[in-house]
Amino acid sequence: MSVPTYAATILILGDSLSAGYGMPEDQGWVQLLRNQLPQHQVINGSVSGETTAGGLRRLPSLLASSKPDLIVIELGGNDGLRGFPPNKLKSNLTKIITLSQQQGAKVLLTEIMVPPNYGPRYAKSFTQIYHQLAEQYTIKLIPFFMQDIATDKALMQRDGIHPNEQAQDTITLLMLPWITQALSE
Repeated sequence: MSVPTYAATILILGDSLSAGYGMPEDQGWVQLLRNQLPQHQVINGSVSGETTAGGLRRLPSLLASSKPDLIVIELGGNDGLRGFPPNKLKSNLTKIITLSQQQGAKVLLTEIMVPPNYGPRYAKSFTQIYHQLAEQYTIKLIPFFMQDIATDKALMQRDGIHPNEQAQDTITLLMLPWITQALSE
């Protein structure tokens, strides 16, 4: 694993999964990532409950204030949980990606999946959007980091939606190689 010698600014644009919902901020995976990458500035632009529309609204000011070299987009879960139309998800994510790239930032997109109770057709069309956008914009798609965590009650908060403190190391270890690779390209 090669680590770049320059100090990069990394912006995490996410929802409660990245905001560290239900735990002290210093226990969340983004802070653990900061600890792993002390030479870089890691900015957590994540907000619990955030949708892709909310992330898109906040993005211009985040880009202006942080001027990131790399943006990790972890949004869409709340769109799915609210049953928003997949075409709206795709439109918002497209705008987030293009706006980020226009500002010269590399983009990593995290795959998001909705629970199976939303029906196979909705779940499939929802997840396919992430794959389509990764291919269309030639960006790396990080596999959904909650896939194995969500099925392990020992790693989940009581609400069954959010990972607990014990899951944060696992998420960090999943995200770290994707981020370090993107920085070295």
